[in-house]
Amino acid sequence: QNIITGFAKFKGMPVGIVANQPNYLAGVLDINASRKAARFVRFCDAFNIPIVTLVDVPGFLPGSAQEYGGIILHGAKLLFAYGEATVPKITITLRKSYGGAHDVMGSKQLRGDINYAWPSAEIAVMGPDGAIEVLEGKYIRSIEDEEERKKYKRKKEKEYRDRFANPYEAASYGYIDDVIEPRNTRFRIIRALRSIASKKDLNPPKKHSNIPL
Repeated sequence: QNIITGFAKFKGMPVGIVANQPNYLAGVLDINASRKAARFVRFCDAFNIPIVTLVDVPGFLPGSAQEYGGIILHGAKLLFAYGEATVPKITITLRKSYGGAHDVMGSKQLRGDINYAWPSAEIAVMGPDGAIEVLEGKYIRSIEDEEERKKYKRKKEKEYRDRFANPYEAASYGYIDDVIEPRNTRFRIIRALRSIASKKDLNPPKKHSNIPL
């Protein structure tokens, strides 16, 4: 339930939709979600259906159950599925996109063709709360006054967002093609689909890929 897959049409053009569901486990990727999305992405690629990915993911689900169950193996399936897909791939980052989960959700690093982000997007190695705990945790805990402690933490989280976790910073590195207004999302998807409808497969010739099983 933490990832949604389905089909849609934009101006008569069929697409496959992959979207994180933040109302369930905050949209985190776990074993089942990774396998579900990987299977769907490969299905779309097999039948030449473009893929639109809507990203709102805080990361991979931590915990011993996931580790023993093989979260790295199953997460690699999703990474592989996006990497090998030769159909048009359009990705829109709506809110959170952190760490390794950012990479596997149709990112530029996996040859996403067109990657947009809303102004509300946060793209970074980790979220502000976790990052500040790592960088400033010891000092924050040393502040005796509770109000001052909270105030200092909020200040540092804002600095982190402004400097690192924003779509404009990601765009400056080429990870995002454009920051778009939410109301223009449908129009930009349609334009993107039309612009890459004749996309050519430039992968090296091979018999088949070697997906991690």
